[in-house]
Amino acid sequence: MGYPEDALAEDEELLLHRHPHWKMLLLPAVTFLLATAVAGFAAGFAENKLDGSALNIVLVVVLAVWLGLVVWRCVAPFLSWKFTHFIVTDRRVLIRQGVMTHTGIDIPMGRISNVQFRHGLLDRMLRTGTLVIVSSSDDPLEFDDIPDVQRVHSLLYHQVFDAMDLHRERERDDPRGDADTGKGW
Repeated sequence: MGYPEDALAEDEELLLHRHPHWKMLLLPAVTFLLATAVAGFAAGFAENKLDGSALNIVLVVVLAVWLGLVVWRCVAPFLSWKFTHFIVTDRRVLIRQGVMTHTGIDIPMGRISNVQFRHGLLDRMLRTGTLVIVSSSDDPLEFDDIPDVQRVHSLLYHQVFDAMDLHRERERDDPRGDADTGKGW
């Protein structure tokens, strides 16, 4: 069983699993291309102007700067994207982040009191946006770069609405709340 299935309870149903939108990888991709072009230009320039050990030192420095820049500005954002999960089940919303240090947030459906989304013109064209989840006792939680944010918003709204209906039906059927304990009369 793979992630996120191994994070779910036995009878919990996975409804949605997303990574952040691919737009967060655009800047690292452009950075990679520019850094590679500049490093190639610098190496070519050094080969034309230098020779011997000076050339080797310059090439090692260029390679080290290129590698440091690529790891810092390209590999790290890619790993952050890859290891960020936005998960919706029939019971809760899960957010998991981190490569070395993992952090997670679980929001039960019954605790969600409001779901909102926002997206500007560019986000609308890319079908992404920010999802805002308000739980009954906490400050709003904002999740940026959620792919197909309107669909996710609609799914969450329906899940929360269905959870509320189920809770109301249980209260109507057993107003004292004894149905789960077996002490009903």
